[in-house]
Amino acid sequence: MIARHRRISKIATLAACAAALAGCHAKGQLVIDEGVGVTALRGVCPAVGIPDYTGDITLFNGAARTADAIDVVAVMTNVRSNCDDSGDRVYATASFDVLARRSNTNGARTVQIPYFSTVLRGGSAVVSKRVGTVTIQFADGQERAQASGVAGAYIDRAEATLPQDIVDKIGRKRRAGEEDAAIDPLTLPEVRDALARANFELLVGFQLSEAQLAYNATR
Repeated sequence: MIARHRRISKIATLAACAAALAGCHAKGQLVIDEGVGVTALRGVCPAVGIPDYTGDITLFNGAARTADAIDVVAVMTNVRSNCDDSGDRVYATASFDVLARRSNTNGARTVQIPYFSTVLRGGSAVVSKRVGTVTIQFADGQERAQASGVAGAYIDRAEATLPQDIVDKIGRKRRAGEEDAAIDPLTLPEVRDALARANFELLVGFQLSEAQLAYNATR
C-alpha cells in the first residue's frame, strides 16, 4: 500500500529525493553505499501518490456550502502500485478505492465521480494526463458505498534511467585526503539535475473544479 500524501509539496520533495532514500535494496535499483557513506536507491518504476487536496470530494445540494447542504462526500484511499519494468516501455498502474457517504438515503442512486491520473517528471513537468470516472452505487436506504478504480501509464525506460557518467560519479570511491572526499555526490548540480530528469511519478486524485479545490484547501 502506498501511504496517502497530505502535502503536495511533500510529494514533490519525496519524488526529488527518491534516489536518496535509505531502505531495503530491491532488484534493478542503483545501490551506492560506499564513498561518503551515502545510500542511493532508485528504479525505473514511478512513485505513486495522491496530490494534496485532491483525495476528497464534497458534492452539495444547491449553491450553499454549509454542512446541511452536503449531498455526497467521497474519499480516495488504499492506493496501490504495480509496475512491469521488463521492457523498454515501463508500464505502471495505480489502483485505489473510493469510499462514499450520502446524506439522503431514500431510493437507489448512482453517482459518477471523475478522477485524473497524471505522469509527472522531475517533480513539476506534466508528461501526460487522463480523466476517468468512478461509479458509486447506493442501494435504497444505504448511506455508505464503495467502488474501485485504476489508472495506468507508460514510461520510457531510457528516460527513467540515469546516464552512465552520473552513475559513475555517484559510485566513485572517494579516499581520505582527496579534495572531494567529504562532498556528497548527490548534492552536485549535475547529479541533482540528472536524478530529477530520471524521476517519474504517477499521481491520481479526484478531478475537481476550482471551487471544489478551494473548498478542500480552506476547510
